Amino acid sequence: MIKVANAPCSWGTIEGYGTGIPYGQMLNELVETGYQGTELGDLGYMPTDPAKLREELAKRGLIMLGAYEGVNLREPNAVEASRPRILTIARLLAQVADPTRPPFFVLADQNGHDPLRTQHAGRITPELGLSPEAWQTFAHHAEEVARIVAGEAGLKTVFHHHCAAFVETPGEIAHFLDLTDPELIGLVFDTGHYVYGTGQSDDGSLALEGMRRFGERIWYVHFKDCQPTVAAQARRAGWDYTTAVRHGVFCELGQGSVDFAAILAFLNERGYTDWITVEQDVLPGLGTPRESAQRNREYLRGLGV
Repeated sequence: MIKVANAPCSWGTIEGYGTGIPYGQMLNELVETGYQGTELGDLGYMPTDPAKLREELAKRGLIMLGAYEGVNLREPNAVEASRPRILTIARLLAQVADPTRPPFFVLADQNGHDPLRTQHAGRITPELGLSPEAWQTFAHHAEEVARIVAGEAGLKTVFHHHCAAFVETPGEIAHFLDLTDPELIGLVFDTGHYVYGTGQSDDGSLALEGMRRFGERIWYVHFKDCQPTVAAQARRAGWDYTTAVRHGVFCELGQGSVDFAAILAFLNERGYTDWITVEQDVLPGLGTPRESAQRNREYLRGLGV
């Protein structure tokens, strides 16, 4: 049976943007609104002492599902420079792991590191992509991170395609997966990032098409909606990624174009039994995190989960 989690980004704690609501309040509200698992959030947001973090999770009956970490994978020294932080996160996850479902190390390119990718998020063209040489470096470093995480913490790595970072478009996702070992790296499929990253208007079919295309590599799923009117306005006006998020391009579930009923039917047909994690990215201090989390959970209950 699919279980439902939520994550700190829905409460305004997003890598590169600072901290939203304090973690204790966030976890309390997450439980109160009907979720059973969470992700770590940016390193240092939740306790980094394993005993303290275990206590915080246990007293709320929560499972730690993973931690998102952006690494500038195309840079020659990316892994070496990031190794201490990678190890800190991976070991912390391993020390608070629930035996029923070990957490994933959720690897991504470093969001917002390239100004052109940030400015053109949601409308990436091929000339803004990586060179063949950079692709090789990028993929090699991703596999190196996955081997470190597996060797030092015994955890698996999933790659997160992400707007305003390298590997955003469907073509880029496909190329990354072609270059990496399917036994070593899976994909966390984020429905909202996928739709916005296509650069296309959505009739409700784009996310499902993506899941069908990449289904063999999908190990984990993020449920995020994409508001088509905001997405279209962002593309017309040339908004950068932060402006689009501030204007609500990632909206409450059911308020955008993603057909979650069809996606759930697809997951059930495929025998998917892992978690889905709701993510409604809001910037610190914005939105209505608790109320949105409640409405998102009620929406999913209406779809049978």
